[in-house]
Amino acid sequence: MTKSVLEKKKTQRVKRKLRIRSKIFGTLERPRVSVFKSNKHLYAQAIDDNNHTTLAHVDGKKLGLGKNIEDSKKVAIAFAENLKARGITQVVFDRNGYLYHGVVAAFAETLRENNIAL
Repeated sequence: MTKSVLEKKKTQRVKRKLRIRSKIFGTLERPRVSVFKSNKHLYAQAIDDNNHTTLAHVDGKKLGLGKNIEDSKKVAIAFAENLKARGITQVVFDRNGYLYHGVVAAFAETLRENNIAL
């Protein structure tokens, strides 16, 4: 049986995700920032992998923002403020298997512009 195009794309993303996650790790001083995009919204969280806890998060849906580049920049600004409030200035960026372009790249660049070192 052949897989549908959507199943194949999802399988490829999961493979990329596992390959990436085997190489990066977040700590309390430098947490891992994981980005997730649904069909309509963008979400991000800062994760301490040593203690398996979420240190900060942002939800594009609760902010009333969509998943375009302009809205991803607004989500990143809100996330950067949340990180700064918790005293976090350096993070490890986890693109979660997504290709680094469009919404994901705009999110990362906006974090850099707001003095969060990736």
